[in-house]
Amino acid sequence: MSARTAVVTGGGSGIGHAVVERLIADGYNVASFDRTPSEEKNSYTVDVTSREQIDAALTEVRETFGPVTVLVNAAGIDSFGRFVDLDFDEWQKIINVNLHGTYHCIQAALPDMLAGKWGRIVNISSSSAHSGQPYMSAYVSAKSAVNGLTKSLALELGPVGITVNAVPPGFVDTPLLRNAEGLKRLGGTVEEHILKTPVRRVGRPEDIAAACSFLISEDASYITGQILGVNGGRNT
Repeated sequence: MSARTAVVTGGGSGIGHAVVERLIADGYNVASFDRTPSEEKNSYTVDVTSREQIDAALTEVRETFGPVTVLVNAAGIDSFGRFVDLDFDEWQKIINVNLHGTYHCIQAALPDMLAGKWGRIVNISSSSAHSGQPYMSAYVSAKSAVNGLTKSLALELGPVGITVNAVPPGFVDTPLLRNAEGLKRLGGTVEEHILKTPVRRVGRPEDIAAACSFLISEDASYITGQILGVNGGRNT
């Protein structure tokens, strides 16, 4: 199989960056989309809330590598605060990045997959969509919607050779987690939460990247519409 072309959003740091590195190691041509791109080759400055920026970057990727048939939506932002104090602008910002950004990227990349009758879409959601999370109502709502979108698209696109799955990470050592710890939103330190985690360690971005790698592979061709939790047993 000639190298397929993959796009990873949020590829500049954290989970997205780990996915970029893993897919490169797996032999894919990988383009990273991020508002703050990394210094790696094939990194594009893209705000996923801007369809114009997404379309422009995809045009460049196609000209360089050919059709985009793998998409990992890892771009995301969080927010903390009491729901009663949450103004609509903040709500809309969180929904725009986490849900609308996923919508834009899938819809923009999908024509290549439809034309080739093959595609892999992996959406990075959140374990908070399983259990809820106080003071994160906008984020949890957006990520729950991403899981719903995943299931609907799996049913719609399966007959044409495209699988759609979601990976909801839980307790992964990323800048977002450390920021939440600094704001005292975790209900304890990372080290204290490790003692409550069945596998007794914090997750690594590479753990999520490994799950994405599997779901994209031919070994997972019979898996679609699934929510594959990677959380050390914190959510089952």
